[in-house]
Amino acid sequence: MLPRMRIEHIEVFGVAVPLAGVYTTAYESRTVQRSVVVRITASGGAIGLGNVDPVPGYSTETADQTVQALKDVFAPSVLGGDPANIHVLNQRLAAAGAGFLDAKAAIEMACVDLAARALGVPVHTYLGGAVRDTLLFNGWIGVVSPEQAAKEAASWRKRGFRSAKIKVGGGIELDRERVRAVRQATGPGFGIRIDANAGYDAETSIKLARMVADCDLQLFEQPVPADDLAGMARVRREAAGIPIMADESVLDHASLIRIIRADAADIVKVKVMKQGGIYNTCRMIATAEAAGLRCVLGHGFGLGINTMAEIMVAATSSNVIDGLECVGPLNTADDIVAEPLDLQRGWLPLPTGPGLGVTLDPAKIERYRFA
Repeated sequence: MLPRMRIEHIEVFGVAVPLAGVYTTAYESRTVQRSVVVRITASGGAIGLGNVDPVPGYSTETADQTVQALKDVFAPSVLGGDPANIHVLNQRLAAAGAGFLDAKAAIEMACVDLAARALGVPVHTYLGGAVRDTLLFNGWIGVVSPEQAAKEAASWRKRGFRSAKIKVGGGIELDRERVRAVRQATGPGFGIRIDANAGYDAETSIKLARMVADCDLQLFEQPVPADDLAGMARVRREAAGIPIMADESVLDHASLIRIIRADAADIVKVKVMKQGGIYNTCRMIATAEAAGLRCVLGHGFGLGINTMAEIMVAATSSNVIDGLECVGPLNTADDIVAEPLDLQRGWLPLPTGPGLGVTLDPAKIERYRFA
């Protein structure tokens, strides 16, 4: 049984961690991940960690804005509160201000970690229990030449990964060649996902879907702009049977309901950061399941704390598809946790440590700190 606790101290750190290379999406190219880390201390000395990783095009706020909002608005709103009462905590965060889901997620994550640590159980147990004992991860291929895409795909498969996502954009003819090269390099039985990052319109996405229909795709992610649910529904109807996944279109529960009502997707992508916290993410996974939609979970540039939070959530639901996309430790050259996660084989056993099972490395915080 948890002793009665109250939040006594909240520390907020902005860090800029180098990426393992240059990463290009439909939004930008970058070499550094700017992230935000929260450390909460409760009465009695219990500590919890939270971390979010805002990315342009996905997050509505920058890392600097998240840091400022945490310090000025959201941290003060929960001081003195019970870190184990997540319902009241989230009510306080909502009352403090609209938006800033990343900032709210960081605080809630830290409180969930703190409460689970105090009980001596992993977060997946705290959330009700795990339904899988092994977590599988998804590879990632950027907007590169077909030859390079094929090389990277073969490498992912050789290392033990069973699926990979290919970023598409900049022309569907080159997209087609990239996808076909990956399928040829991996052979059958390897899951291939494509992601347009909202960069195409419905007409173009339908053409692309038909051009790669013979490549046996696992899914086509966010083929149209986030607010074009009618266009996404049309792609779903006319995409030669390729399952359509919404990502940028999914933010809160209301947006998920709109997607369900529009018959716009077969799958929805959820992220603890984007959905505003662990509990909201779990609820949205359950809502999607009730409506017959599967879920993909994960943020590709998360540091170790955020990554572990998404692993813990994924472990609790059979509605989450294998091939988690929380692969930030593969994309970063370093981390701010004492023992960075090793995802090189494409899978991990279910974590068993208390809380999120990670420890902050103070030296790394100081090395990469910008705020």
